[in-house]
Amino acid sequence: MKIGNLEIKNNVFLAPMAGITDMAFRKICKEYGAGLVYTEMVSSKGMHYKDDKTNLLTAVADEERPAAVQIFGSDPDIMADAAEKIAEYADIIDINMGCPAPKVVKNDDGSKLMLNLELVDKITEKVVKASKVPVTVKTRKGWDDEHITAVEIAKMCEKNGVAAIAIHGRTRNQFYTGKADWDIIADVKRAVSIPVIGNGDIVDVESAKRMIEYTKCDGIMIGRAAIGNPWIFKSIAEGANYVPSKEEIYDVIEKHYNNLIELKGEYVAVREMRKHISYYIKGVPNATEMRRRINETTQKDEVIKILEENLI
Repeated sequence: MKIGNLEIKNNVFLAPMAGITDMAFRKICKEYGAGLVYTEMVSSKGMHYKDDKTNLLTAVADEERPAAVQIFGSDPDIMADAAEKIAEYADIIDINMGCPAPKVVKNDDGSKLMLNLELVDKITEKVVKASKVPVTVKTRKGWDDEHITAVEIAKMCEKNGVAAIAIHGRTRNQFYTGKADWDIIADVKRAVSIPVIGNGDIVDVESAKRMIEYTKCDGIMIGRAAIGNPWIFKSIAEGANYVPSKEEIYDVIEKHYNNLIELKGEYVAVREMRKHISYYIKGVPNATEMRRRINETTQKDEVIKILEENLI
C-alpha cells in the first residue's frame, strides 16, 4: 500500500490510542506484522511550546518504522508548526479529528472539528504545506446523527493534499458504543481517490475481510482489538486466526515489560503494565486471581514470578 510517496508493506494498521500505543506497545505490534503504527495523540500546543512529555510521546524507534505521529489541536498555525517539527523524524503526520473525550472536545479539538468545516479546511491546508512527509487524517462518521460530515471532510482533505484518510464508523456521540456504520466508509471510498482506511468493529480475520469486501476500503485500522492481542496482525496477514500458546503470551508480556521499563522506568512500567496484562491473559485459566495478585504488586520480578507460575 502507498501513502503519498511512502511504501507500506501491508494494509493492516495499528490505530492511535491514548494511554496504549506508546513505543513499547508499537514495537510489539510491528513485530507481529502491523504495516503501520500510530503514536498516541500528541498536543500540537505541547510541541509548539516544547513540552518534555510531548517530546517523549512523539519519539519513534527505528524498528517500528514506518510510524505515524498523530497530532491534535484546533489552531491552524500551531498545528502547522508542530507538523513541521515532527516531520523531521516521523514518516507520516496524522491529524486527529475523531477523539471523543470531553477534555479534548471542550477545547474545540478532536472530533469537535467535525462541526467546523471551515477550520478543517484551514488546518489541513496549513499542515500539508508545513510538512515534508505525507499527512493523513483520522476522523469519524460525524458528530451525531444530525451532523454526518465524513464525506465532506474527506473531499476537503483530498483537495488540500492529504495523502489518506481513516474513517471510524461511529459518531462522536456514540463514543465506542453501538455498531460501527460501515456504509459511511463505503461512501467516503466512493467520494475520493486518496486511500481510505476503515476503522470500527474489526476484531478478527473474518471481520477484517468483511470490512474490505463491504466498503472497498484500501486498508484497515485496528484499535481496541489489538490491546493484549498483537497476534491479530499476524492472523489477518496470514488469513487464519492465530492462537498463541501460554508460553508465547508469557514471552510477549516479558518483552513488552522490558520495552516499557526502557522507555519509562520500572516504577511507571509496573503500574502501566497492569492494564496490558489484564488483556493479555484474558481467557487463560486462573486469570482472575492472576489479575488480583498483579494489581497488588509493585515489583517487576514479583509480577514475572506470578506469570511464570501460571503460564510456563
